[in-house]
Amino acid sequence: MPRSVNAVASRARRKKILKAAKGYYGKRKNVYTVAKNVMEKGMTYSYVGRKLKKREYRTLWIARINAAVRAEGMTYSQFINKLGSKNIGLNRKILADLAMNEPESFKRLIESVK
Repeated sequence: MPRSVNAVASRARRKKILKAAKGYYGKRKNVYTVAKNVMEKGMTYSYVGRKLKKREYRTLWIARINAAVRAEGMTYSQFINKLGSKNIGLNRKILADLAMNEPESFKRLIESVK
């Protein structure tokens, strides 16, 4: 008896990889084995990239808060410490947004903390 192969599932699996590799350069887009390797690598980078993005945004927020706070004669660490002691629960994302887009209210926040 001949060997039975599930061609439908195999083709679907290959099509899924090749569809995901669409737009890549050269053999990466249309040769299954090459596309599979590139897609695995790309998926790994996307996972790592999601973690790095969080880290980079936090660094950016801290830099923005630090610049705005130093203009008022205080350091970032002093500002965050005083926020904690006054039980003001604003996160760094919100603080950076205030410092960029609402400088007057950010100055009032600094005055209330001092």
